[in-house]
Amino acid sequence: QVQLVESGGGWVQPGGSLRLSCAASGSRFTLYAMGWYRQAPGKQRELVATIANSNRTNSADSVKGRFTISRDGVKNEVYLQMNQLELEDTAVYYCNLRILVYGLGGPSTYDYWGQGTQVTVSS
Repeated sequence: QVQLVESGGGWVQPGGSLRLSCAASGSRFTLYAMGWYRQAPGKQRELVATIANSNRTNSADSVKGRFTISRDGVKNEVYLQMNQLELEDTAVYYCNLRILVYGLGGPSTYDYWGQGTQVTVSS
């Protein structure tokens, strides 16, 4: 089993910054990607940003230029630097770890999720 522990959420005024961290621990795994997703009240969970084992990144258009994802491969940690926060960024942010699993049918992926951390942007 793998555990994900998130930290760094909180309250911030519009235009402010927050940095989220997520640490993966437990069983050994083959990393495919790590990332952040968020879910606002009454909305579906959506992708914020991901970073692959190759360090290739992907992010939602709504956060491009404001949020930066990075990772520490040695510590198995992923970070989300959020700048110029907007009211619409208010949500619960979930850390995601996607690992490779090798079975009889070939490789597949499996997702682990953190417990979520609240980010509130308001004046």
